[in-house]
Amino acid sequence: MTLKEYSVFLTRSISIALLAGVLFTVEGISQAFSSEQNFVPQNYSLKQAFNSDSVKTQFPDPKRVLRQSLIIPGWGQVTNKQIWKVPIVYGLIGGLTYYSIDLNNRYKDYRAAYYNLNPNTPNDNRFGPTPGYISPDANLESIRQVRDNLRNRRDLFFVFIGLSYALNAIDAYVFAHLRSFDVSDDLSMRIDMKPTLLAVNNYSAAPSVSFSIKF
Repeated sequence: MTLKEYSVFLTRSISIALLAGVLFTVEGISQAFSSEQNFVPQNYSLKQAFNSDSVKTQFPDPKRVLRQSLIIPGWGQVTNKQIWKVPIVYGLIGGLTYYSIDLNNRYKDYRAAYYNLNPNTPNDNRFGPTPGYISPDANLESIRQVRDNLRNRRDLFFVFIGLSYALNAIDAYVFAHLRSFDVSDDLSMRIDMKPTLLAVNNYSAAPSVSFSIKF
């Protein structure tokens, strides 16, 4: 993989990770506006929503939820009563971690093979012996390319692990904030649409449609 190809791959991968973060945020918003009776009491009013003491009593502190998620991934989701997200968090972070470890081990194998088979380096097995699955007759340049490719992929997955860890904390923090929104029946919005006539001049009128929004 050339430097240009690696840059394009890295840009696309980070974009996908950011898109996943947006999807987590949108999912949090939809959950916040859903009818979860265990989060919001039936008599919770708009006035209570702006009462800081009431909010602190009913909902966890978003900053505390953020700290929990940074200490232990998934802890914030448990506090937000979204336990179903915990397997997703650990599946994502665990899968990326497992694959990055595998890439790192293979990178070390090819690094050792390139060093040991290179006639310009001493035969001291500095990075360990050459693995058996790498032929001693393999092309040295091919080994170098595989080694560099594995190193680049390993570093990229390290970035993915960091992004997944950050998205875990962001998701918990955003949802903790949205949980304090007032979703009681006191808040409502109604959109009305009806046909009407729009005066063009003193002698004629044109049909039209009027919209009205009532809060």
